[in-house]
Amino acid sequence: MKNEYATPEDFATWEARAKTMTDAELLYTVRDCQQAEAAMRGWNPIKEGYYSDQACTYGMELTRRRRQGR
Repeated sequence: MKNEYATPEDFATWEARAKTMTDAELLYTVRDCQQAEAAMRGWNPIKEGYYSDQACTYGMELTRRRRQGR
């Protein structure tokens, strides 16, 4: 059974996947996660946090690339 909260393995998977994605894919994924997070707000706080963590992880890769000028 899959936990509803983000695990260290989830973060490692997201970080590895983010490195292979294009900037457009990252941006789409961040926005999708933010929408999912908003949908969970007030209904399922654990899943809300899960999607927030996911959005932040993909967003960090996008920010890192932009700071490096890629």
